[in-house]
Amino acid sequence: MRIVVGITGASGAVYGITILEYLKLRQIETHLIISRWAEQTITLETGYRPEQVAALAYRCYAADDMAAAVSSGSFVHSGMVIAPCSMKTLASIACGFSDSLIARAADVTIKEGKKLVLMPRETPLSAIHLENMLKLARIGVAIMPPVPAFYNRPAAVDDIVKQSAGRALDLLGIENDLLRRWGR
Repeated sequence: MRIVVGITGASGAVYGITILEYLKLRQIETHLIISRWAEQTITLETGYRPEQVAALAYRCYAADDMAAAVSSGSFVHSGMVIAPCSMKTLASIACGFSDSLIARAADVTIKEGKKLVLMPRETPLSAIHLENMLKLARIGVAIMPPVPAFYNRPAAVDDIVKQSAGRALDLLGIENDLLRRWGR
């Protein structure tokens, strides 16, 4: 199995990092793209440096490397997750405007019929945001804002992050034990 992971500059880089850590633990091959603004967000919001996050992946590509393997439909993979996904990136994907490697890899994921999971991080949502999300949802893209679940009684922020990361992995068809499943 091979998964493409994008991390944009939206708040919540920890979601992408948690997904990468879990996939590395499971020895699932990951191909990572970190946007320029994500590098800033990683530094500001986490205890990681961008190069440490890059080291979690099997391969990491420069955000502007439009010749990267993941930009081609001939690159075989099982799906892609963008965690977090900025509204700029979401809009680029919705319009087919491949202005960055993350948007191009997402465009290829869609055209090749692979699963694409977006974890948008913005609030409140404008009508423009909602229309872009609806446009993508109608073609099968999973729109999964990292909304916390409380039925599992999270004791720490890490519990909330793992719950959302686990749900994103579920959507990619990757069994995981990151989240507490509903059940009485």
